[in-house]
Amino acid sequence: MPARRVVTGRSQEPRRRFAEELRLLRAGKGDSLRQLEEVLGWTASTFGKMEGGQSLGSPEVVEALDQHYGTAPMLLTLWELAVADPSQFKEQYRRYMALEAEAVGLWQYSVSAPPGLLQADGYVREALTAGGLKGEELEQQIEARTSRRKLLEGEEAPPFRAILSEAVLCNSLRQPAEWRGQLELLLEASKRTGITLHVLPFGTGPHGLMNTDTMFLRLLDGRTVAYTENDVRGELIEESSRVERLHRTYDAVRDQALSPAESQSFILRLLEDLPCEPSTPAV
Repeated sequence: MPARRVVTGRSQEPRRRFAEELRLLRAGKGDSLRQLEEVLGWTASTFGKMEGGQSLGSPEVVEALDQHYGTAPMLLTLWELAVADPSQFKEQYRRYMALEAEAVGLWQYSVSAPPGLLQADGYVREALTAGGLKGEELEQQIEARTSRRKLLEGEEAPPFRAILSEAVLCNSLRQPAEWRGQLELLLEASKRTGITLHVLPFGTGPHGLMNTDTMFLRLLDGRTVAYTENDVRGELIEESSRVERLHRTYDAVRDQALSPAESQSFILRLLEDLPCEPSTPAV
């Protein structure tokens, strides 16, 4: 059977189709971006980025547009298709990174690796090398990863809280010296104002975040968004009801974790148990 011929002339790529429909609907109604801002409450910039394909927006703003244009649930359906599009995964991560840089508060649950904002140079190098990177690309990625630590430095740094599964502290590096450096970085960070670390021991049993790295970002406008990631995909979550449910799960996990002081002692014991580095033989 021959492929179905596209007769509308409109893009079949979900993200472009969504942006195209937004532009067409606004033109048909004769609204300006500023008028949308006045009527619906979100900024003209928000609508402009959605129409330009730089942002998908939140489900709340899409539902409001559907009501405004009388198209419900067409726009929300197109939005869901765009969000589910595999090509969106990298775009969602880029958007997450931009939001992270602007966040005024961060909370994280780490499953098996130290939080990206607290990864030592040696850890980053070994992890990226294991992933197949080498040469100039490896060095560029190391610089990009380690530069993220600057977000938590200085007087203007946002408060950061992380729950570390005990697995994070068991997946040691091949080089004992590099692993010591990673543990020392975590211990030092836990003592800094604005950074709080909890260790979640294995003995606490199953919980709602077992297989998913999770980060919450509190933004300047008062919203909180979440980013979840597993071995297969990452997802930026902006729908307030989903974020709230996920945050309640996070709070329940935090209640099972060690206190900050107990967590510092836990990491310190691991450091003390590491084998001593061999001394340099005399020449």
